[in-house]
Amino acid sequence: MRTEYDAAVIGAGLLGCFAARELVRYGLHTVVLEEREDICTGISRANSAIVYTGCDTKPGTIKTEMCVRANRGFDDLCRELGVRFSRCGSLMICFGSGGLEVLKKKYDQGLKNGVQGIRMLGPEETYEMEPHLASGIMASLYAEGTGTVLPWELCCAAAENAAANGAEFRFDSRVTGVTRSAGEYTIRTTSGDIRTRSVIDCAGLFADEIQEMLFEPTVRLFPKRGDYYVLDTKAQGYISHVIFHEPEDKKKSDEFDKGGDKGLTLVPTVEGNILVGPSNMPADDKRSRATERDGFELLDRRISEVVPDLPMRHMIRSFSSLRPNPFNVELSGGGYVRSGKSISNFTIMEPGGDPSFLSFIGIKTPGMTCAQQLGRYAAEKLAAYFGAEEDPRFDPVRSAPVRMADLPLSERDAIIKTRPDYGRIVCRCRGVSEGEIIDAIKSVPGAVTADGIKRRTGAGGGRCQGGFCTQKTIEILARELGCRPEDITKDGCGSYILTGGETDA
Repeated sequence: MRTEYDAAVIGAGLLGCFAARELVRYGLHTVVLEEREDICTGISRANSAIVYTGCDTKPGTIKTEMCVRANRGFDDLCRELGVRFSRCGSLMICFGSGGLEVLKKKYDQGLKNGVQGIRMLGPEETYEMEPHLASGIMASLYAEGTGTVLPWELCCAAAENAAANGAEFRFDSRVTGVTRSAGEYTIRTTSGDIRTRSVIDCAGLFADEIQEMLFEPTVRLFPKRGDYYVLDTKAQGYISHVIFHEPEDKKKSDEFDKGGDKGLTLVPTVEGNILVGPSNMPADDKRSRATERDGFELLDRRISEVVPDLPMRHMIRSFSSLRPNPFNVELSGGGYVRSGKSISNFTIMEPGGDPSFLSFIGIKTPGMTCAQQLGRYAAEKLAAYFGAEEDPRFDPVRSAPVRMADLPLSERDAIIKTRPDYGRIVCRCRGVSEGEIIDAIKSVPGAVTADGIKRRTGAGGGRCQGGFCTQKTIEILARELGCRPEDITKDGCGSYILTGGETDA
């Protein structure tokens, strides 16, 4: 492996993978450093999966500019990368005068931002579009451009395309230090040191800590937790649009944004599930993925108000996400304390005074929507800094992986004749074959855990949540990776599935 690069991207989430893809577009030798064993294991792994239009962002900000542009180009981006995308549209609903004022504000804001296809609807039109909503709706804001995508599918596609164009990925490479000398950075990691002419800090919840390895604190992250329910595909069709609920009794956040009720969101996913959430709770641990009762009590209360007949009997999973929450900090009493309110705009910093060190601190909603635009921003900055031009050899196309469940029987038969492993179904719920799992392992970067397989193929994400397919998935992983089944983890970091692990004889 090389030890000297033009650019080092820290973090292999959506932003890091898209940054790498855009950097290699300019022929820059790029490495992605990731402390975990795979891509998409941090913030990117769990969010609302919504592609926003730009109605929710303040006019004149870089966040708004990127969001509106990204939304308009999302169909093309997904076609380019072989990613499934549903432009299902959204309805923001309200039940009272307070919510109506918010909807009108967002409508006016959307018009100022250049969002197309938005209009205010009365109760009758709203119920025609979504008949299962609770009675008493006063109005709704319809945005036809809202869409949904699978975040991990998008992340994997960006990473594979970046790798195919020359980007290197180094996993199990936690950054332990950064120094600069003679215009060059040395990054110390648990897998060895590298030297690079530039650094792009995409470390998610730890982006502030990476920046502070070299610079004084200016912005720090205080995470929020979001709890979610996932409903089985048996509930498919209960809603057909993304539903945003603007509550009348919305709790206002205090100056440090410790709480706050943002209402209910329901998302019809591209795989046919319904995603319900998130809550909006403070979190003390940047690494915790635990769900909490308070979050689900809030969701249950909101469900009863907004969609009282939502078929919760089809709930197959609950999970939590962590989201960055940036604040400016100042030195006080011998330490740094946060000041003012949470920063709502994207926080993109050049702490070194030039674009050779770019920090993306606190990229929150609509971060997934804007990941490609943010990556392009970083690449254009560095290309201008280095005087680099677009490489004509760059290929932006990544072919979609084989998805047997989506193919007509005639095409399945033809593929199975060439690759019999495509005919051996491992995941019954999603119809995922052994061949698809092998492809996911052999992709670059490839899956090395059961959840890595789930994120790439859907195996284990269906109705039984891996009850039937986990054993076979472990066997395939162990065989293809050349290790023992006991060594396979669910999601890295010692999460062994079988009794045993590396300490067994």
